[in-house]
Amino acid sequence: MSNESSREVVITGIGVFSPIGIGRAAFSAALREGRHGIGPVELHRFVPGPGGIGGEVSDFNDTTAKKEHLHILRKSLKVMCREIQMGVASALQAMSDAGLAPGDVPAQRIGCDFGANLMSSPPEVLEASALRSRSMRTGNLAFDFNAWGQTGMRGLEPLWLLKYLPNMPGCHIGIALEAFGPNNSITHDEASGGLVIAEACNAIRRDRADVMVAGVVGTRLHPVKSAMYSLLDPLAAGPAETCLRPFDRARSGEVLAEGACSLILEERGHAEARGAQILGTVLGCGASSVSGRDGVADEGRAIVLAANAALERAGLAVTDLGHINACASGHPDRDRHQAEGLCALLGDAVSEVPVTAVKSYYGSAGSGSALIELAASLLCLKDGQVPRTLNFESADEATPLNVAHGAATEARNGVFLKTSVTRMGQASAVVVRV
Repeated sequence: MSNESSREVVITGIGVFSPIGIGRAAFSAALREGRHGIGPVELHRFVPGPGGIGGEVSDFNDTTAKKEHLHILRKSLKVMCREIQMGVASALQAMSDAGLAPGDVPAQRIGCDFGANLMSSPPEVLEASALRSRSMRTGNLAFDFNAWGQTGMRGLEPLWLLKYLPNMPGCHIGIALEAFGPNNSITHDEASGGLVIAEACNAIRRDRADVMVAGVVGTRLHPVKSAMYSLLDPLAAGPAETCLRPFDRARSGEVLAEGACSLILEERGHAEARGAQILGTVLGCGASSVSGRDGVADEGRAIVLAANAALERAGLAVTDLGHINACASGHPDRDRHQAEGLCALLGDAVSEVPVTAVKSYYGSAGSGSALIELAASLLCLKDGQVPRTLNFESADEATPLNVAHGAATEARNGVFLKTSVTRMGQASAVVVRV
């Protein structure tokens, strides 16, 4: 994000759909109370792993989506999968939270940057097409790829592809909000949140927009995706209340989750002129991608580079930070890599700057995670607190981070760093002042 422009970017609205609550009030209450959102999954047909638990947005279902959150887009719901619906709903909620309605901002002066994972069809959606594609060509009745194009595709539901394209949240949001300015979609897993903020801020700083929706949505609670992630990552075992333990020495794995969050970013003068409530100021953003020639990612190094870039653009040092909001998920190896990177970033200040892991409340939602976590810091800092990490007892000896846990941790100041990183070594970082 360039800081050459004098146009300052502020945050004026939050729309959040998370396993610990929908909307700013419910989400904030869960954070204050230290209440997690992990439990038996009910809305999804299949979730692998111990106990069939996950971080599910249980209050977002077919009825509430249509009646409460997406009533102005009822005709479009048939071409939105659950992820797209949740992402669009978060943007509509964020606009309302910011005190803005469609048409309040000239269409060419409002845009959207949205992050999402690749989206998958539930297996039953492809069942009819798969059955149509069977043949005896190999001597046995089996799936025949040659039959797919001739007969199989006839079994697909109309407009099938539009329900699962990761750029569709941004498209639906642009139409619903009459936001015809800059519009882009990003698919960088956990790093997506920081990247959409950086792009949206740049659009405002370059005077291409006065208001931008920066949002993300993601899920790992999906029959196809959950099976994949259960092979890629260890899943946490034990009671739902205590199994998820980011940064803790006894961590055993991740919990699969879903979620969405949108922020309204606005040029400060524009926000002040309409009397908007300013929730925070974006001071700087950074990004990096680090892997070796063997393709092995270096998540710790990527975090350091992205964070240093964000701090440099913000004109700050690590000692100026009130806390760091990390991406830790309870993964035995990935948490260690992140902790090593954060220890290297903090240096002698490692014992001074608190670090928190908000995934301890709800699990791993892929692209949907970063802005949910950033929103947690924004809202907790309004009460002068750092979001605490649940279920943390002791750190790895080699990475002695000052993890905020237990009783509420009083914030040193209102400046924080949000870091996010993918298993591929793609990292993003955002510095915000409340």
